[in-house]
Amino acid sequence: MTTPLHANPLIEEHELPPFGQIEPSHIVPAIEAILEDNRRIVATITEAGDFSYEGLVLRLEEIGDRLDKAWSPVEHMNGVVNSDELREAYNACLPKISEFRTELGQNRVLYQGFKTLSQSDEFDTLSAAQKKAIENSLRDFRLSGVALDDEKKACFAELSKQLSEVTSQFADHVMDATGAWSKLINDPAELSGVPDGALSLAKQAAELKGEGGYLLTLDFPSYFPVMSHCDNAELRREISQAVGTRASEYGPHAGKFDNSDLMIQILSLRKELAQLLSFSNSAENSLATKMADTPAQVMDFLNDLAVKSKAASQAEFKELEDFAETKYGIESLNPWDVAFYTEKLKKEKFDLSDEQLRPYFPAPVVISGMFQVVNKLFEIDVQETTDIATWHDDATTYDIYKDGQIIARFYLDLYARSKKRGGAWMDECRSRRELADGSVQLPVAYLTCNFPGPVGDTPALLSHNDVVTLFHEFGHGLHHMLTRIDCAAVSGIRGVAWDAVELPSQFLENWCWQRESLEFISSHYETGESLPAELLDKMLAAKNFQSAMHMVRQLEFSLFDMRLHMEFSIDEENQIQKILDEVRSQVTVVPVSSENRFQNAFSHIFGSPVGYGAGYYSYKWAEVLSADAFGLFEEEGIFNPATGEKFLSTVLSSGGSQDAMDLFVAFRGREPEVDALLRQEGIA
Repeated sequence: MTTPLHANPLIEEHELPPFGQIEPSHIVPAIEAILEDNRRIVATITEAGDFSYEGLVLRLEEIGDRLDKAWSPVEHMNGVVNSDELREAYNACLPKISEFRTELGQNRVLYQGFKTLSQSDEFDTLSAAQKKAIENSLRDFRLSGVALDDEKKACFAELSKQLSEVTSQFADHVMDATGAWSKLINDPAELSGVPDGALSLAKQAAELKGEGGYLLTLDFPSYFPVMSHCDNAELRREISQAVGTRASEYGPHAGKFDNSDLMIQILSLRKELAQLLSFSNSAENSLATKMADTPAQVMDFLNDLAVKSKAASQAEFKELEDFAETKYGIESLNPWDVAFYTEKLKKEKFDLSDEQLRPYFPAPVVISGMFQVVNKLFEIDVQETTDIATWHDDATTYDIYKDGQIIARFYLDLYARSKKRGGAWMDECRSRRELADGSVQLPVAYLTCNFPGPVGDTPALLSHNDVVTLFHEFGHGLHHMLTRIDCAAVSGIRGVAWDAVELPSQFLENWCWQRESLEFISSHYETGESLPAELLDKMLAAKNFQSAMHMVRQLEFSLFDMRLHMEFSIDEENQIQKILDEVRSQVTVVPVSSENRFQNAFSHIFGSPVGYGAGYYSYKWAEVLSADAFGLFEEEGIFNPATGEKFLSTVLSSGGSQDAMDLFVAFRGREPEVDALLRQEGIA
């Protein structure tokens, strides 16, 4: 039976998404109806010619918010509880939404209305945030092709629609390729060396499938303990190949989910769109909304870091090679050996392994401790709620209070499972904005991770890397939720330059390494004992273990991404692999299999029509900002309330209402220093 439109939960007005009611059959009718209504309202705006802030900006904000409220839960569910029916409905709506957004961006009457408003007397009376929103809108109109002739406008719209479809296909292939591989192991001897916690997780996974033995998958919590600890080199090789060849022409599912042609289509579409806007390449187009001015400036930044890190990374890898040969007789490290012998070297040097730390980081303790950290920093209180509908039993919900008043909400979904996209991310559910009645719509965030879940009565035990990841995503969430800006276009993370959006997330990671905060974000799941001083000392001593190797690995991703979007040519055969090979020859020290096709699953730059395409360098630039910003806390006290309030009132609460560099300078008193990152990483 078809649900009447008035009873469709995506059409109805809800304070929060009614996750328990949303069905795939609701999606297309709801989105089509909302788009039809929005087009009608846009027509009335352009016909009325009321180009005041209220008549133009606020009315467009209202229809954008209505679409966001319907689409946000659909987009989120597609990532966390994917199904064939949901995916079909989601993909059916992508071109419809892309077409509508392109129509808005190319509407010359609306563009002229924003220009008229920007030159009016009213503009002078507006707040800084409202002015910035109008200035950003004028820029975005130009980047949407508003100045193009009708033929080129139509071409731009078609290319944008295709790009939204193809990037979604890329992400689907990665998810399907990840889910297609599994291995059931009946003989525990084949898993010699794998930690008990990972074995229990694999056993539980098998039981859920009605099998005995141990089930391995390509979800990170499943395969990484094997790669780091399993004595069975052949099993490590098999998993390494399966992970490294996902969605490619090689590997156990060779060609079935191959993203090779999709990558070429994505790069071609991005370049065509950029050239329609008179950019030379898609890298220039991408940087039009970022802190960096030119691709050359980004390349200089990345190459400078590479030069300063390469020798240290070579020395670190030479140490690993010498250790493997001296201790274990391994004359040449294979790609599937690196994590395994890295863990053994870490144990040798620091008498420490990640598995020793895991019992001290049960998820409930870490979450509670994280809330205590932000309470000390920003004087906010986080309280769990139990009456909000979610998409899965794993998901929990929380309210954030300041001065006794609720100011934000968020959903937290921590654990890996089937049909859930890998990785970790934060996304918007609701944005802060002033409503017509004068009240304020609270910001709401989704925080998603893929950690190993609880096993039986044992809580989820996190590695310290998991703890860092959780803090990272919560930092993003705070940027969205602690905003004090009521103008939706520049509220929270909206309007923030993409290469600055990682600053709050990288920044919050620092408290995972402080003695004072580790006292309350750690507690042994059985004894309640905090992380012992001896283990803490070892962990801090190992903080920068192989940091230069990690640095050049991230530089590999960043240089590959930037060069790809600067240099791509449809006429050059096998160019993607050639550029990656050249970048690897410049910075990479770890061996890579000839069949490795990491790029085919590089969802950051290929799995979304926006995001990190020609912007992956943002992680390294934000680490510079983060290291330099944290330096002030090191000088004044890591829980100094005045310093915390200063960071809140400048960076966190201002959203995109001011340029990112201006906000950084307002906090730090000067522009960032690149060497702050090298010092923090122990490379300088």
